[in-house]
Amino acid sequence: MEKTDKQTSSGRWKLLLVVAVCAAPMIFSYFTYYVIKPSGRTNYGTILDPRNYPMPKLAGHLLGAAPNDPAIGLEAYQGKWLMVQIDSGACAEVCQKRMYDIRQLRTAQGKEMDRIERVWLITDDAPIDTMLIRQHDGARMLKVDPAALKAWLPTESDTQISDHIYLIDPRGNLMMRYQKDADANKIKKDLSKLLRASAIG
Repeated sequence: MEKTDKQTSSGRWKLLLVVAVCAAPMIFSYFTYYVIKPSGRTNYGTILDPRNYPMPKLAGHLLGAAPNDPAIGLEAYQGKWLMVQIDSGACAEVCQKRMYDIRQLRTAQGKEMDRIERVWLITDDAPIDTMLIRQHDGARMLKVDPAALKAWLPTESDTQISDHIYLIDPRGNLMMRYQKDADANKIKKDLSKLLRASAIG
């Protein structure tokens, strides 16, 4: 009888050990996800709830289009990830750097680069440097109503919409905003993760 009790006790311990070994990976993953919170979970950009920022009908005019060409909005590029910047047509040094960064960020995605469109929303009638247009051939340049943009796009405190890069998903949802003077290398990591994780666009 004593021997049977010992065997039963030993069997229970073995069963518990097997359960513990099997459960260990799951327990560890929960621990790292909820307690350690690895850096892989974080985004550099600020995540936005698109329900709070529905895309308006911007009725923009494509740079170089004929006067009688129909107005278009960002919905014309739906199906692609849009990296959007906003600025005056004068496009000072900071604007030019942002355009360069966006171009390089798209190129850095390699074979995935065609899933991304570069968009410059121009807020006035200031003349645009021809060389700048040539340097950023392929970027979508639209003249739009600045009031409509201000009513739509969220900013950080003490910033304006021209300080940020905005990301719109292929379904037309405004979903991320990058801070003023954002680090291009960190944006690159965000984009790479999004493109890997997403089956759309």
